[in-house]
Amino acid sequence: MEENSLALYSSSSSSSSSSSSSSSQQWKYDVFLSFSGKDTRKNFISHLYKEFCQKGIITFKDDRELEKGETISQELLKAIESSKISLVIFSKNYASSTWCLDELVKILECKNSGNQIVLPIFYDVNPSEVRKQNGSFENDFEHYQQNDERVQRWRLAMTQVVNFSGWNLQDRFKFAELQGKLSWASIKRC
Repeated sequence: MEENSLALYSSSSSSSSSSSSSSSQQWKYDVFLSFSGKDTRKNFISHLYKEFCQKGIITFKDDRELEKGETISQELLKAIESSKISLVIFSKNYASSTWCLDELVKILECKNSGNQIVLPIFYDVNPSEVRKQNGSFENDFEHYQQNDERVQRWRLAMTQVVNFSGWNLQDRFKFAELQGKLSWASIKRC
């Protein structure tokens, strides 16, 4: 299924760039990366971003370190809307960031409107932990007001996105395998 997701990405990118229809979406970014900087910025994300740049994949990566409680910027929402694909990198601290959770809701809105492909990556976290929102995810959600409508949107978005076809990266071999598949996708994209 992973290869199908990448094939969909490849064919969608080709068709969107070659379409002359005025209704076709013009993408500013091929990929939007949604991630917890605490877990992945200096290792997985930096390697993935470098790989994308080398392959000519135009990628949005927010480099700002954000304070807890800060609200998501309009610039970031626009970057999500302007991306063909969103890679959601779930990691142990993903749900501790309200910024990540707000991104996730916006990403799902774009997916549901038919304008975006969403691919989850489970980085050093079990997909069932994310799906069931237990372990570190349960601990993070306990810190939020449970009756808050915003929290309910976060939980629903997470539950839906975790069920999309993606990758479970709990070891280096899987990371190398993913890099190979991404290289394949970028070759097919040309």
